[in-house]
Amino acid sequence: MAFSVAIIGRPNVGKSTLFNRLVGRRLALVDDSPGVTRDLREGDGKLRDLRFTVIDTAGLEEATDNSLQGRMRRLTEQAVEAADVCLFMIDARAGLTSSDHVFADILRKQGARVIVIANKCEGNAGMEGFHEAYELGLGEPVRVSSEHGEGLEDLRDVLAPFAEEFAMVESDLPQIEVALDPETGDELDPETGELLPADTGPVKPMQIAIVGRPNAGKSTLVNRILGQDKMLTGPEAGITRDAIGTAYDWEGRPVKLFDTAGMRKRAKVTAKLEKMSVSDGLRAVKFSEVVVVLLDAQNPLETQDLRIADLAEREGRAVVIAVNKWDLVTEKQRVLKQLRENVDRLLPQLRGVPLIMLSALDGKGIDRLHGAIMLAHERWNSRISTGKLNRWLLDMVARHPPPAPGGRRIRLRYMTQAKTRPPTFVAFASLPEDLPTAYQRYLVNGLREEFKLQGTPLRLFFRKGDNPYADRAKKR
Repeated sequence: MAFSVAIIGRPNVGKSTLFNRLVGRRLALVDDSPGVTRDLREGDGKLRDLRFTVIDTAGLEEATDNSLQGRMRRLTEQAVEAADVCLFMIDARAGLTSSDHVFADILRKQGARVIVIANKCEGNAGMEGFHEAYELGLGEPVRVSSEHGEGLEDLRDVLAPFAEEFAMVESDLPQIEVALDPETGDELDPETGELLPADTGPVKPMQIAIVGRPNAGKSTLVNRILGQDKMLTGPEAGITRDAIGTAYDWEGRPVKLFDTAGMRKRAKVTAKLEKMSVSDGLRAVKFSEVVVVLLDAQNPLETQDLRIADLAEREGRAVVIAVNKWDLVTEKQRVLKQLRENVDRLLPQLRGVPLIMLSALDGKGIDRLHGAIMLAHERWNSRISTGKLNRWLLDMVARHPPPAPGGRRIRLRYMTQAKTRPPTFVAFASLPEDLPTAYQRYLVNGLREEFKLQGTPLRLFFRKGDNPYADRAKKR
């Protein structure tokens, strides 16, 4: 049982830098401007032999209203309540501020277990602020430098007692008795006595990225799926700044949901922080398995939406298009028909892509989204036997023979699937360089229809040559 550690403190004291240091890689965006982190981000922390869950939080503000700062504070307070230990970070170079004293009082009243971290203490810097930290009355502070990795050994020693405590709690949990077959030693169900299925190990979480333009409702959708307000939401555009991945068991299937920053047109993205945010979102697309392109029903299929969907297809990801705020649409049948036609016309490379109407605010359509994601992932992993492919190829050629440029007819001799994720095929032809794009598209569309690969990126390559297995067959 791993214990959880939340890093809290004023904006720009170095929380995200310490978070990245503890997880051993750059997960959180770091910039000199305050208030970069707005959502809760979790990672697997490690300090030598210690293992724990570490939570990066938004900078604490004194606002308590429904403003953006007030909502950020409430999200951080949720993390404080849920965490086993809080690392209350101060900027030792700047010294204690009135806000530090206010937040220390709040932590004391909540009864949170707190370790004070005096950050930016590289070398002899920040000594005055380090000594001031004793005034908070939260115990002996720990001197660290998140940027340079100094003081982490001391932090490990302070956290060690909590690891031991949770190890003791885990040992006190009741042990589950397992029944075994006396002859084979196979595991049995203790209630029915029936043979249990073999343990195939943990299922790897499916990586799902939610992408779209600013204010399409991505964070609201993630919160609705998770069943809790983990992502900061609101009417302001551009609230989310980095790609936040959250592990979740979605109707029995382990997934990792990535909420990403809104992607605007490249010409409009000028600020350094927004460029970093968009880059983080692009990385989430690149390493995901399924990309949900979220549209705003009140203004769907703008040029930027098409670019985002095209990006996901070029990266070879399985794609689902979801239309949010569907509850605000009046003429639903007319709008749905028009949307379907426009998607197929403007995104021919994703012909038949799932189109799901939903409302992230009230949860309608979330079950259909789940089904569409699972089906898209299944199609993305499809493998078709060589025999089926070549029977299909013969039928397609008989129905519509390839052209004969210069009087020489192109012969399509053999086809096989090279890989999955996305489905990738290789066809061997006599004159592959002369095969028109229109005929290549004819074959790709036929693959989609015959093998039910609608909406999945397909790759079809043409190579010169005969059946590569013909010689092998002759030798036999």
